Amino acid sequence: MAANFWTSSHYKQLFDQEDVDVVFPLDKEKGITLEDFKLIKMHMASYISKLAQHVKVRQRVVATAVTYMRRVYTRKSMSEYDPRLVAPTCLYLASKAEESTVQAKLLVFYIRKIYSDEKYRYEIKDILEMEMKILEALNYYLVVYHPYRSLSQLLQDASLNDISMTQLTWGVVNDTYKMDLALVHPPHLIALACIYIASVLREKDTTAWFEELRVDMNVVKNISMEILDFYENHRMIPEERFNAALNKLAFKP
Repeated sequence: MAANFWTSSHYKQLFDQEDVDVVFPLDKEKGITLEDFKLIKMHMASYISKLAQHVKVRQRVVATAVTYMRRVYTRKSMSEYDPRLVAPTCLYLASKAEESTVQAKLLVFYIRKIYSDEKYRYEIKDILEMEMKILEALNYYLVVYHPYRSLSQLLQDASLNDISMTQLTWGVVNDTYKMDLALVHPPHLIALACIYIASVLREKDTTAWFEELRVDMNVVKNISMEILDFYENHRMIPEERFNAALNKLAFKP
């Protein structure tokens, strides 16, 4: 692993937002809109999280898996790479990358336990075959830096590391993986945006502390607004909307 984020493959692979919000022609032909695209990725992130709870892996593994999934769809279409197979395979790959290995057969067992829908019924060989395709799609770059590490350090530095602030900011960071922020922004800026949101919600005056950091507060506030807008726009999304979007891909069981 690279010594720090700025010399890592993660930094070199950061995208501009407009390069992330691209629906491939094959998906467009099936009627997938940009809204569908974002919705499917959001639900696949939730799918990874739900599956991870059953196989009992750390949150870091979940975050890495979701990042892999989102990176894949900057290079490959959903028509070629079925999200229902990509999601658990990314969790399988991330568990190995984060040295918390989960067996493919265990994933298959819990997928069948969680979902009765035949469209989710994949075999061990399907996950192993997709793993190779995902590795290729990722150009074999598996290093992912997350906001969690800098979050703990920053909270301590700001004297905000009480249980209430720690839990709130950690929860907000977890929610950022429902978005594409990890593909666009350095992890420490995401952490700062989450602290900024939490400090406002908990009525903590962090103005002087942020000034001492000498970071671009416009960037921090813009990330914060993206997160808050996401909360506002995705409070209640009927499951039917997600299923309708996914069904446009028309994969066979």
